[in-house]
Amino acid sequence: MPKDEVFKNNLDKIEDFTFNNNVASVFNDMVSRSVPFYHEIQRMITEIAADFVENGKCVYDLGCSTGTTLLSLNKILKPSIKFVGIDNSPDMLDKCRANFIEAKMEREYILKLGDLNQDITIENASVVIMCLTLQFVRPMYREKLIKSICAQLKDYGCLILVEKVLGEDSMFNRLFIKYYYEMKRRNHYSEMEISQKREALENVLIPYKLLENRELLLNSGFRYVDTFFKWYNFSGMVAVK
Repeated sequence: MPKDEVFKNNLDKIEDFTFNNNVASVFNDMVSRSVPFYHEIQRMITEIAADFVENGKCVYDLGCSTGTTLLSLNKILKPSIKFVGIDNSPDMLDKCRANFIEAKMEREYILKLGDLNQDITIENASVVIMCLTLQFVRPMYREKLIKSICAQLKDYGCLILVEKVLGEDSMFNRLFIKYYYEMKRRNHYSEMEISQKREALENVLIPYKLLENRELLLNSGFRYVDTFFKWYNFSGMVAVK
């Protein structure tokens, strides 16, 4: 797995973070070292999704990145389940497509470019996954997007939402961020890498509080919402229509 060294060297100017080819080529290492319990979160997503998938229906992965989640689901779901992966990065989609080919995925799937800040069409879906994706959607478009997903899901279908979150008050927020950066140091990121990536993400990744995300889901039409993962400033939620 290529090592993430995107922010290793001192940069004269910090540009806004984008999922370009440099990021796509090291993405798996980046999330493995930057997201706490990333592989366990992926296992939990797979486990939950398997209980809501219906034969002949589709699984949508909005922000499919390199295809890690769909590749895990491919191992356990029936071939009749179609996959749809949507991402706004051509480089990530190229990497995802290459990973599917390498894995010899035989089921029907579609990978397509899409901007979640705009209208999104979801057809015949019983499961929609957003793993560390909604946080990159501009806040003014999030309610419209979640309502649209809920409206287009099949009854009793689910949305699995994993997000970086803020603490419920400023004291916990400061502590959780401190613990998070300590985790990144344990995973061998330097102070320069942490600092430069934080600056690059500042205007791009905008987290909500966990309770704000819960309210967003309930107000968008989902009947049941629960938290299946929480680690300081990261959370996983499942919402059922």
